[in-house]
Amino acid sequence: MTHDPITPAQAALAEAGVEYLLASYVDMHGVSKAKMVPIDHYARMMTGSELFTGAALDGVPQDVSDEEVAAHPDPASARILPWRGDTAWFASDLYTKGKPFEACSRNILKRALSKAEAMGYGMNLGIEAEFFVFQEDATLGFRPLSARQHLAKPAYDAVRLLDNMPWLSDLVGAMNKLGWAVYSFDHEDGIGQFEIDFKYFPVLEMADNFVFLRMMATEIANKHGGFASFMPKPYADRAGSGAHFNISLYDLASGQNLFKTDSDPRGCDLSKLGYHFIAGVLRHLPAICAVVAPTVNSYKRLIKQGSMSGFTWAPVFACYGNNNRTNTVRIPRGGQRIELRAADSACNPYLGAAMVLEAGLEGIREQLDPGEPHIENMYLKTPDELAALGIRQLPETLEQAIDAFVADPLSRRVFGNEMFTAWTEFKRAEWTSYINHVSDWEYQRYLKFY
Repeated sequence: MTHDPITPAQAALAEAGVEYLLASYVDMHGVSKAKMVPIDHYARMMTGSELFTGAALDGVPQDVSDEEVAAHPDPASARILPWRGDTAWFASDLYTKGKPFEACSRNILKRALSKAEAMGYGMNLGIEAEFFVFQEDATLGFRPLSARQHLAKPAYDAVRLLDNMPWLSDLVGAMNKLGWAVYSFDHEDGIGQFEIDFKYFPVLEMADNFVFLRMMATEIANKHGGFASFMPKPYADRAGSGAHFNISLYDLASGQNLFKTDSDPRGCDLSKLGYHFIAGVLRHLPAICAVVAPTVNSYKRLIKQGSMSGFTWAPVFACYGNNNRTNTVRIPRGGQRIELRAADSACNPYLGAAMVLEAGLEGIREQLDPGEPHIENMYLKTPDELAALGIRQLPETLEQAIDAFVADPLSRRVFGNEMFTAWTEFKRAEWTSYINHVSDWEYQRYLKFY
């Protein structure tokens, strides 16, 4: 019996105690899917030995009679599971018929990235991870891990943060073990809601990291008797979970941040290239929303009021500004990057980043100008004032977002025909299922109305 030669990468994993490998990729929702491979078959796995029937998954558009998709792991993406040291996970590109599968989420981002690279650019991305951690409750369905009385304004509460330190310390420790350099975490404005901020990465690596983070948070919370929820808006009267995209372009040759400048007449410390990028994003923002805020529940977050704290801090208008958080596209204090605040915790980071990158590149190619930044509280503007400024409201429902996605030529250009069709059909069916559902609100309002 012959054995495949052992590569240095395989030997290093074995030396670290790894026995199993996950050849992973994502469905249209950005959820990790995989087959498990014993480490002795590392070489075979790396050449695409693991096959999957796309028709069994959401948004891997195949017929049951089609040739399967094959996962081709990216060796640079290997990471040992911090909560299970005998297993290593790999992000993979899907192939079929010997070539990249057009509708693979990771391939879609790589196609967008290749266009940036042809212009001499790379993209860095940071994602602010917000999510809830709950435990099951027989009466209410779920409740926070902390048994303390709810506060009207729990944001930054110290004792509720400390109550959750058993699982938080495990998760933050795991993130740091992976080299993610966590620099801050806190209890947010929702009950049992947290934000963990860590360093940015090149966009493809950051998308891999975010997919892995959601899986890791789920598994670590489970070990502490809870579960992590990336549902954007679990509480109607509390803030929802964003996944703000912090974006900059860098020069491929020098690594220099191309959004950085020492001279910005608009006072936001952003380069002309950065403003062109913003203008492209603003042009396509309604369609982008369908991808970065991809669920029915997402649009219950994108409202300006409804939180116990008053304003929700969520974006509702297609506008940009300085450090002011009432803009959808924000230039944080110190400049050098932009923040897209519409993205939420349920997004597929590969698809969301691909849409934003291609929109921004269009703005650069066409030298678009976004106009002057808004430094005022945009929530206080009247509809007439917004109309006079030419500012559109973001989609208010998933249906509106999908209509905008379909109407914008950028969407098909980024997604390709197969994923464009699969995404649109799935999301329209999701909306139809939602509006046909009879809710508790309807029972309470109409059951004994007459």
